[in-house]
Amino acid sequence: MILALVCVAALVAAVIQRVTGLAFILVLIGPAVLVYGPIQGVTVAVLLAIVASAIALPSAWRQVDWRRTLWLLGAGLVAAPFGALLTRILPEPALLFTIAGMAAVALLAHRLGGVAAASLRGGRGAILAGGVAGFMHASSGLSGPALAAFAVGDRWDQRRFAASAQVILLGYGLVSVLLRGLPSIPAGDLTLLGACTAVGILGGALLTKVIPVALARRVMLWCAWAGTVVVFARGLLALAT
Repeated sequence: MILALVCVAALVAAVIQRVTGLAFILVLIGPAVLVYGPIQGVTVAVLLAIVASAIALPSAWRQVDWRRTLWLLGAGLVAAPFGALLTRILPEPALLFTIAGMAAVALLAHRLGGVAAASLRGGRGAILAGGVAGFMHASSGLSGPALAAFAVGDRWDQRRFAASAQVILLGYGLVSVLLRGLPSIPAGDLTLLGACTAVGILGGALLTKVIPVALARRVMLWCAWAGTVVVFARGLLALAT
């Protein structure tokens, strides 16, 4: 029954990722951590996100915006080792609060106007957002808020962003697994979760033709905020215990 919860979460997360370009780990992180714990749960979510992006990428390849993608990917890969290092030196509550705070700032920055809005546009904004996203992916898997904030601030076309995000998340995921190692959970669990992820991505590909762009962007941001709140709540729980 507990494994079934994670399987359903992986299926739903994969559908949302294929439609919006993001939010796989944001949706999956709660159930994965609940079942496998904070370290293994994040690693499982990151590994399944690699599966999701790899399956989605072939059909999205022609829409990838390589200029923005390479800026975000490059900055993220440079910052990823620092995110992995942080997980080893900070106590769990402090780490969770740090990640939640960074996610909230990334999501709110484009609404603050002036310098803050300008910081999330163009190459400079991509470096900033990519660095934060890569750091967060290696430390918690939650790179979505920073990427979503940049997409809104830079007025990135949703369809092209969704396609480009598969390349970015695949790169972040591979480096994060190298830094974190493979999850030590039963192979049968991983196989079943991988299959649910694949089914969700294939089903989501059909929905991209009927879901409006504006709705897809709103869902993406809702999921990003949901992931931020989950991390903050986990920090409070860790502090209380």
